Amino acid sequence: MNGQDEQDGRGRQERADAVDREMAARLLPDAAVRALGRWWETNAAAYADGTPGAHTVRYTPGRWAQITPWPGALAPTSAGGDAAVSRAEVASAVADALRREALQEALVATYVWGKGKRGTPGGSGPSTLHKILAFDGLDTALATAVTALRKHGAPQAYAALQGQVPGLGPAFFTKFLYFTGIALPPAHEPRPLILDRVLSRRLRSIAVAVGRESRHDVDGSVAAWVWSDSSWSAHRYQVYLSFMHAAANQLAEGNSWPSGTAPDLLECALFTTSWETSG
Repeated sequence: MNGQDEQDGRGRQERADAVDREMAARLLPDAAVRALGRWWETNAAAYADGTPGAHTVRYTPGRWAQITPWPGALAPTSAGGDAAVSRAEVASAVADALRREALQEALVATYVWGKGKRGTPGGSGPSTLHKILAFDGLDTALATAVTALRKHGAPQAYAALQGQVPGLGPAFFTKFLYFTGIALPPAHEPRPLILDRVLSRRLRSIAVAVGRESRHDVDGSVAAWVWSDSSWSAHRYQVYLSFMHAAANQLAEGNSWPSGTAPDLLECALFTTSWETSG
């Protein structure tokens, strides 16, 4: 990288940092707050405890027949038809697996839940997971991430897993970290949350509007860079966690949602909620 490239890189990062600061100050825009308020009105009964534990995903066990170890909390792969598993059930399965130091089993539970009905025989779900489980360094990578989470925190655990296991990207390893963080709270807040392409795009839409209004990123190029569809840095994950925890408080304080709302309930809502931005 030559001097001009380094200068351009620093300039882009400075603009990204400026947009991050503006987002942290403004949090969710009014349009998002209204949309999330409507989401809560529709889903309040299901999530009355303020957590997304009841969030249930359907999957087809038979499509994962090649996968071992298979968590006992999931329907047997010999079962016909579809099955359902909730976040609370996955959290319990992961906690049990971690007590037995069965890290691969914990990963399988979170991966199958995350893939849901998208897992097809021989398709990207089961075949990718099979390759992940066959990786020699998997146990070491997962153990290192769990240790980093317990001793340091979520961003450090994210950094410990990033790029370590072929085929296991952040959209799925943050699911592993999220459920692990429920069972084994990290040494330092905030707790890990799921970050995938859909959630990144929600944050990108906010960043685009903030960058335009603040003049730090008029064309949205910086927002597209930092809130890409994948390969987020550990720093970006930390920014995401800080924003989500503050935004959950924003919703509760503004009475759009009940007090004590968990940040992972906001993550769950954002996954299925979109809004139109002005301008």
